[in-house]
Amino acid sequence: MFDTEKLRKDFAILKSGIVYLDNAASSLTPEPILQKMMEFYKEYRANVERGVHRLSQRASQEFEEAHRKVVGFIHAKEEEEVIMTRNTTEGINIIANGIEWHKGDRVLTTLLEHHSNFIVWLRLKRRFGVEVDIIRPSSEGILDPGAFEEAMTDRTRLVAVTHVSNVLGTITPIHKIAEIAHDHEVLLLVDGAQSVPHMPVDVQRLGCDFLAFSGHKMLAPTGIGCLYIRKELLDGIEPLCIGGGTIEEVTSEGYRLAPSPRRFEAGTPAIAEAIGLGAAIDYLQSIGMQAIAEHEMRLTEVICKGLSSIKGVRLLGPEDWRLRTGIVSFCIGDLNPHDIALSLDVSRGIMVRSGFHCAMPLHMEVLGAKQGSVRASTYLYNTKEEAERLVSAVEEIARAFI
Repeated sequence: MFDTEKLRKDFAILKSGIVYLDNAASSLTPEPILQKMMEFYKEYRANVERGVHRLSQRASQEFEEAHRKVVGFIHAKEEEEVIMTRNTTEGINIIANGIEWHKGDRVLTTLLEHHSNFIVWLRLKRRFGVEVDIIRPSSEGILDPGAFEEAMTDRTRLVAVTHVSNVLGTITPIHKIAEIAHDHEVLLLVDGAQSVPHMPVDVQRLGCDFLAFSGHKMLAPTGIGCLYIRKELLDGIEPLCIGGGTIEEVTSEGYRLAPSPRRFEAGTPAIAEAIGLGAAIDYLQSIGMQAIAEHEMRLTEVICKGLSSIKGVRLLGPEDWRLRTGIVSFCIGDLNPHDIALSLDVSRGIMVRSGFHCAMPLHMEVLGAKQGSVRASTYLYNTKEEAERLVSAVEEIARAFI
């Protein structure tokens, strides 16, 4: 078990006394990571890969080291398999636009998905005549691997699925789905936005072909993310953008793209942000991803057990808290989720998310939550006392209005 109170001293925002439970949207950033980014601006502010002077050389070294840290963090095989992006959404779009699609090809996805891993595939239908098959989870948000087997056809080319639901915190059995997909020679893309920051993730063990995630959900700054592409598939993915830095050679007749990751990272990258991501990985690894996952499970138990005991409160997702990560969504009677979230902020200084959480089909078609829900999501700096404070505040709201 790690020392939460000691960690909290690194987060200046928490000194104001707020309870930050909106980590599924974006995490806070600790002082050591901010200092590492400021080091870039103060000591070696220069562009990367384009200069021989000492500042550019230092910036390039730090940027490349951030790449290497990501490779180790997700257990990729080669540095060329990791591409710096802006966020999970851009990573998914690189794959959606980088594959050569043909009319009649099929993509298999689910109603559990964030819009970023859903509407990109619907757009392929309009652009290329690609068909989209959709798996429906159970009422608790659980996906059955057998449903993927049944949905496979000889035209299925890609399965796109979330690792962890951003609404319910349910964990998808990725390795089983990967076995099914590869038995049918189908590619597997995993949305790792809610898993990579909160648990150990090993792309080799998962068996995925693509994995996308965001830095801003794992203590790093906004505007930086990563896309893993299995080495054997790199040449078959067309870059989303090309230009400065992506080429090996240019003539008046044409060009030859550089090897990965450069071929996918057009223009000046988010250098300070990438360095910040590398520092975030160092910070997380110093604590231990398994320790973080276990800490969040303890908080999830407190929140789920507490909220489920309150009259008028409906927990969304599995009744068994052990089937979740640190994400808990709920409704209070017919109250508007935004009103609940505002009340929690004003009365108790508790920050949560409200609405559809970019998962409207899940709320409307599976959960029956027509107004959306309130979502509390934990991270390494949250405490048992904060979890209990949330439960107490929700109980007050429910008692007053139900």
